[in-house]
Amino acid sequence: MGKALAEAFPAARAVFEEVDAALGEKLTETIWSGPADVLQLTENAQPALMAVSLAALRVLETEAGFSVARDAAFVAGHSLGEYSALAAAGSLSISDTARLLRTRGLAMQKAVPVGVGAMAALLGLDYEIAVAVANEAAQGQVCQAANDNGGGQVVVSGDKAAVERALEIAKMKGAKRAMLLPVSAPFHCRLMQPAADAMAKALAEVTIRQPASPVVSNVLASPITDPDEIRQRLIEQVTGTVRWRESVAYMAGHGVTRFFEIGAGKVLSGLVKRIAEGAVGISVGGPNDLAVAKDALAAAQTA
Repeated sequence: MGKALAEAFPAARAVFEEVDAALGEKLTETIWSGPADVLQLTENAQPALMAVSLAALRVLETEAGFSVARDAAFVAGHSLGEYSALAAAGSLSISDTARLLRTRGLAMQKAVPVGVGAMAALLGLDYEIAVAVANEAAQGQVCQAANDNGGGQVVVSGDKAAVERALEIAKMKGAKRAMLLPVSAPFHCRLMQPAADAMAKALAEVTIRQPASPVVSNVLASPITDPDEIRQRLIEQVTGTVRWRESVAYMAGHGVTRFFEIGAGKVLSGLVKRIAEGAVGISVGGPNDLAVAKDALAAAQTA
């Protein structure tokens, strides 16, 4: 991820160098060379994905003349991506964001012993039905809707036995597929409260500025700009549901038709198209994406 950007554009390379300096290690070497199992540790994956997103953004800014303040009606990110969105909007510095995500990853991993929790994807159920499945499966344990991704895709999270019960209940209620996810911890549920407490302490120590463009909060599915509220919502996000379907619907309902997915992958662009009828998703993760992004930006600026 991001290697071609760094090799082609000094602005992208500077982001990776800043992240390495903030963490006091060569995370960039792990991103580009592995080993994969080390990169996939959530303490590394979270700042790594942020670094790639901000590197791609800097290329858009320097090569395509993009400006978050001028050109973006909103910014948003899915789970850890909300931190990337805040950094993109200048609400957090890249260095602080890298350190916060390192803390977040470590805290989330430590919150629940390996094997105690689980997450599962329920496909083909409406969100309300998936919530009912989770409630029925809990039986005194934790089982919550962790991600409402849209397009009939809901992720549940909690105690492993409860999540496994949810798989069977979901199938009985008509889910097209219900499967455990290969994750190291049960994110976005009450079991993550120790991680939320750790993030409260970490966030209290950083400067949060008013973003250049409103940030659509994961837990509210509506925009926020006040630094104190941003801090509070990031704490709540650790144990709360990522309301991605509603977030995209909010932006689409306020006139957004072009969604730029900046960073590694194209998953969110696919979800956007399933949530917002007629929406265009443009993925910007490497040098080859730049020409398409430039054309889309030009079209947006003249619309």
